[in-house]
Amino acid sequence: MTFGQQPRNNGAQANGYNPQYNTPDYNAQQQGYQYAQQQPQQAPTYQWAQQGAPQYAAAGMGAAGATMDTTMTYNVEQARRASVTRAYGEMTIGLIVTALVAVLGQGAYVSFLMATGMIGLIGLCVVQIGLAIALGARIMKMSTTTARVLFYVYAALMGFTLSSIFLVYDLGSIGIALGITAAFFFVLTMFGMTTKFNMLKAGPILMVGLIVLIVSQLVLMLFQVDGMTQIVCAIGLVLFAGMTIYDAQSTRALFAQYETQGEEMIKKISILCALNLYLDFVNMFLYILQLLGNRD
Repeated sequence: MTFGQQPRNNGAQANGYNPQYNTPDYNAQQQGYQYAQQQPQQAPTYQWAQQGAPQYAAAGMGAAGATMDTTMTYNVEQARRASVTRAYGEMTIGLIVTALVAVLGQGAYVSFLMATGMIGLIGLCVVQIGLAIALGARIMKMSTTTARVLFYVYAALMGFTLSSIFLVYDLGSIGIALGITAAFFFVLTMFGMTTKFNMLKAGPILMVGLIVLIVSQLVLMLFQVDGMTQIVCAIGLVLFAGMTIYDAQSTRALFAQYETQGEEMIKKISILCALNLYLDFVNMFLYILQLLGNRD
């Protein structure tokens, strides 16, 4: 054997074996090649999908993402509508409580006035105002049950006070005023929910008008001026019509603001919004009754 000549293994070559290919890398490649030949064609693996990721994202993920965004948006809107419906439901229950107490408490109201006189009437009004202010200012710190109970107590006190309308107006006038108020309130609510006009910007103007209205009514209680009562009632009706639209949009905005803070917070916001809407309805009813009602 000459120096530099590599040895041969004739038996190995005859069997198709070459030592220089007997390495781990080559054997692994051969096994992989045989495995690929034995296996049927399958769907591309995730590694192959990563190589074509831009095309896959453009073809599939874009549509899936858009569908997901649409579904999430729909779910959020559905939850907000359910919360708004809850607020109007609480308001409706409060109105029912007020109506029942007003109808059933006429005799008790007369007895109360005879026993306490003007002092009792003023005290009743002070309690109602204080309860409304406390409920509006501290509702976030109350439990949901406490807030709901206080709201219904306020509605009952309002009903007890409104028993006086049966002593002044006939039942026909009260029924007509109630029907007009319900229709008017519904139209204003739908307008506030659907219009693109942002009534929330008019909040400060409405508050100033409300303060002026309260002062005007107090002055009229002390100094009777012919014709001024009707004018003040008309102004009050317009003002609370604006407040109804404002509170309808405010209800939706509050639920959007607090929707991520849990179910308990949503329930509290529902009661707060129900109180605002309840006051709008009752005040519009009283102004319509004074404008259209026939005194008995």
